[in-house]
Amino acid sequence: MCYAISGHEVDITVNIDRPYPPVLRKPAYPASPRAREALEKHIQELIPVCVLRKMGHNEEVEVTKPVVISWNNDKSRMVRDFRALNIFTVPYRYPIPRVQETLTQLPKAKYIKSMDALKGFHQNF
Repeated sequence: MCYAISGHEVDITVNIDRPYPPVLRKPAYPASPRAREALEKHIQELIPVCVLRKMGHNEEVEVTKPVVISWNNDKSRMVRDFRALNIFTVPYRYPIPRVQETLTQLPKAKYIKSMDALKGFHQNF
């Protein structure tokens, strides 16, 4: 993991039996040249930080997720469509604590972690 502190690595795995259901194999969405350029820029930013990796042309890839470029004030954001994967995942039984509960326990904390809000979706903690 690229974001983990040494000795505190976390391995996240989603187990789905092969052959993968056809719903997990999706073609790419159509994209304009502007969106393709923005997508390439995002990919080049995410490869060095181990969020994405290059695949060889002969590697078997059965699970593909379409990517959409979302625009806001002429700034692009890469969005992956994982809705089909939700059908096959087992929900976590313990929900994230409420903000008020977390703030109440904050004075007792030994460590406090900050997270980059811009790239926060890709960080594991």
